[in-house]
Amino acid sequence: MKRWSPSVERDGAAADDGKQSAERSAIARPSGIVYVYVVLLATMLWAVIFFLHDFTSLQLGNVAFFSHLKKFQLGLRDKCAGRYVYMYELPPPFNADLIRDCRQVMCKHMANGGFGAPITEGGGALPERGAYDTDQFMLALIFHARMKQHECLTSDPAAAAAVYIPFYAGLHAERYLGQENPDVSTIDALPRDLVEWLLARPEWRVMGGRDHFLVAGRTTWDLLREPGFTGRGGSSLMTFPAIRNATVLAVEASPWHGIDFGVPYPSHFHFSSDADVTTWQGRMRRAERKWLWGFAGASRPSSKKTVRSQIIEQCGRSSRCAMFGRSTAAYTPGRTMHLLESAEFCVQPRGDSFTRKSTFDSILAGCIPVFFHPVSAYLQYIWYLPRDYRSYSVLINHGEVENKNASIEDVLAKITPVKVAQMREQVIRLIPNVMYRDPAAKGVTVKDAFDIAVDAVIRRVDKRRRAAAEGREYQDSVDGGNSWKHDLQENGDKDIGPHEFDSYF
Repeated sequence: MKRWSPSVERDGAAADDGKQSAERSAIARPSGIVYVYVVLLATMLWAVIFFLHDFTSLQLGNVAFFSHLKKFQLGLRDKCAGRYVYMYELPPPFNADLIRDCRQVMCKHMANGGFGAPITEGGGALPERGAYDTDQFMLALIFHARMKQHECLTSDPAAAAAVYIPFYAGLHAERYLGQENPDVSTIDALPRDLVEWLLARPEWRVMGGRDHFLVAGRTTWDLLREPGFTGRGGSSLMTFPAIRNATVLAVEASPWHGIDFGVPYPSHFHFSSDADVTTWQGRMRRAERKWLWGFAGASRPSSKKTVRSQIIEQCGRSSRCAMFGRSTAAYTPGRTMHLLESAEFCVQPRGDSFTRKSTFDSILAGCIPVFFHPVSAYLQYIWYLPRDYRSYSVLINHGEVENKNASIEDVLAKITPVKVAQMREQVIRLIPNVMYRDPAAKGVTVKDAFDIAVDAVIRRVDKRRRAAAEGREYQDSVDGGNSWKHDLQENGDKDIGPHEFDSYF
């Protein structure tokens, strides 16, 4: 019999014993995959041995070990573990009746869960789907509609990480704003009724409301009228001690109070899928921006020495700036977005208060925002905007502009094209985080403004809950002039010292 050799395998079998040689050659060299299986089996065997050895060394009375093991097992099964939200079913006067009794001019904005009417003709400046004529003060309705569809909504308050109060505080306050010497007993009745209703709830008594949150839907200032004060309208909701235990989300928060946090104004785009977002972002990256800067806003004839008046004056003299005329007929969502999408920078002076909805329209348009006061954005939307404000925006001191010591165009023209491109990319990346998506959308993985707000509230409540278990009160902000500094602190910072924004206050 012939020995096996490579030549036998290469040339086939010899005539005498070809069959036997072929059979031996087929089994003479084991396949490489066998070695892989052997190594894997050996590794798994030793892993089991070591695990059993370590496990038997644990004392069965070690509650902490089994508690963590149980949490780990629950986490594997439940993606909402630690994220559940319980929502009150409030009596109709606190929300549903406020919609039914809406003023005629506001009723149209309440359609589609606060999104308003769909925009079918945006002049090419808005997405093909998901565009709505959304009013800036409809956030309470938008948030409520979204919460009803929230994947981590629970009917068990004991399982909840936070409790949501769907009170339409902004709609209530809007009824009385601007009234001279209003009937304050009538205005204060509904907020007082809400507080009494909450105090009677067992869910409130668990933490005294420190795990509760609500959405104002308007600026904080509209909810801070002192009870009984007759000087102006607005609500007194946020002056009640019970409400001050909760967390309030407002489109404009106060830098001097510790209970309210800024969330974005709703813009005109409410996406339904990840693809909607990426398609729009790509479109904004490719947009032709023929203007260096632009302003989408109206003049205020009553005031001449303001940033706004200087913007209009400087823009009117420039061949590199775009703005609307003095007619308010120009302000349609489509025309507004077209202007913002055509400019590199979009100036954001203070409006009726420190902030403007246009800030978020600008971000949606991929236009770099230009601010004149840190309260307009940096001290407001701390959950949403990068701490490094220079990475996505420009800050020009309002005093310099008001006193005609600064040319807006000169400041912007000095920024290099490379830096402009970097800033614009950062703005475009922010788009989904400051938008509110369609509540009915399924399978969306990108986080929107709602998701970020709820996550932040739950983190705050968790810190307060852990502090309460240790017998202390958790404070992440303080009342008074330094509240905004607490909000800007990085994790671990405790000392309040000088800040570059001090001069603005």
